[in-house]
Amino acid sequence: MKSETAKKHQKESSTDITCGLITLSDSRKSEKLDLSGKYIADEIKSRYELKSKVLIPDEKEDLFNAIENMIDDDIDVILTNGGTGLDTRDITVEAVESLFEKRIDGFGELFRAKSYEEIGSAALLSRATAGIYKKTIIFSMPGSPNAVKTALNLIIDELPHFVHHVKR
Repeated sequence: MKSETAKKHQKESSTDITCGLITLSDSRKSEKLDLSGKYIADEIKSRYELKSKVLIPDEKEDLFNAIENMIDDDIDVILTNGGTGLDTRDITVEAVESLFEKRIDGFGELFRAKSYEEIGSAALLSRATAGIYKKTIIFSMPGSPNAVKTALNLIIDELPHFVHHVKR
């Protein structure tokens, strides 16, 4: 059940939101192979504006550059997928968290709880994070199609509410 305040904020929030999508992958070298990125893009386009979409290797500097370029392009919400695992090349979580001015801890917590319902204790391997950087919201999620669906189900309807608060 939503609170009256949350309902009020949602009514005051605009759905005129610009989004950017960053897929990090050393294995998915083309848009054609990026099934998770395609799913995210399709979902975003059905509700908001997808202003930028990039596919980059798991490199911290490439990620920082992509984020800065999107912020310079006045993007409200950046969604990253991939690079959140435990392999040595998985750098997304540590990289984006080093930028955050504020964290949105509930996203990762709720993502893992939902993942646990779906996949059991393997959810402990599911690293997801969110935060605010330069008045831009960044959500980072694992790159598997199922993880992307779980994450988007948690946030996509609330994006206007997030942006409403962050842009104030």
